Amino acid sequence: MTLKASDLAMVPFVSVDNMMRLVHHVGLQAFMADLAAEIALDFARWELFDKTPRIGSHSEVGVIELMPTSDGTHYGFKYVNGHPKNMKEGLQTVTAFGVLSDVDSGYPILFSEMTVLTALRTAAMSAVATKHLARPNAKTMAMIGNGAQSEFQCLAQMAVNGIDSVRLYDIDAAATEKCMANLEGSGLTLVACTSPEEAIEGADVITTATADKDMQTILTDNMVGAGVHINAIGGDCPGKTELHRDIVARSSVFVEYPPQTRIEGEIQQMDPDHPVTELWQVITGAAVGRQSNAEITLFDGVGFAIEDFSALRYVHRKIQNTPFYIDFDLIADPDDPRDLFGMVKRAG
Repeated sequence: MTLKASDLAMVPFVSVDNMMRLVHHVGLQAFMADLAAEIALDFARWELFDKTPRIGSHSEVGVIELMPTSDGTHYGFKYVNGHPKNMKEGLQTVTAFGVLSDVDSGYPILFSEMTVLTALRTAAMSAVATKHLARPNAKTMAMIGNGAQSEFQCLAQMAVNGIDSVRLYDIDAAATEKCMANLEGSGLTLVACTSPEEAIEGADVITTATADKDMQTILTDNMVGAGVHINAIGGDCPGKTELHRDIVARSSVFVEYPPQTRIEGEIQQMDPDHPVTELWQVITGAAVGRQSNAEITLFDGVGFAIEDFSALRYVHRKIQNTPFYIDFDLIADPDDPRDLFGMVKRAG
């Protein structure tokens, strides 16, 4: 059925308040498990999508980026910033909003906050990578960096992969206390640690999510033993890493989109032709993931537009016949499409 302009003139808008209401309506863990499944389905049809590295505007204190993609039926983009210095000023390090559009008409069909949604989809993406790359009996995760992303990461791993114990570390002990308090009653066994070395003791999965915009070595080579899976998600822009390059050198590296990850991820430290496997190939069976229990697997996650597209489509579907959005008067809708000026004139 062809939609009329009047059908598309009012765009559903999901505010922060309504996003939180929607998450609680679905259930936090169910939401992330659903979102992980949605991402995996879209990665399985990877070749249908337009793909480009995100378009960044960098400053000395941060970056503002646009992340677009399309599957030929829908087009989506996210506006997102990353400003590590914001935390000291009482502001969010990352904020975002997104738009989903109908390719046939070019009209937007969803306008949504994506600060909360990005945290949810980032955690869901880590869970997808862990499902395909970690040892199947993985139960314990080290969560290094206990800021805004940490609780989402822990709960997504619990929901998707059955992680039941998390060892927490942050250079700021108050961040670990915050994370412990927020996850109390979640069903996870929580251990607060005083060093990265302590945190990774006995961990099957290590997730790093630190915020400093710098070439850091949160993990050094001697800290990472055989068989571990690493989700390195904090290094997500040029000049920002978390792992010593020797860890990368002896790991099997899996990425979202190599042209973007080679600029922004852990592999920016390596030679331009350092071997990587694209995660979508593992999901579809076109490539092998983990090959042995002793292998170190590394998901060098920087975030890619298809993940945001999946999140926007999921939200668009879930808000149907719910009160968790408002109609936003975003598109001009003159009675005669050729008479935009007349509409403006009559409004006076």
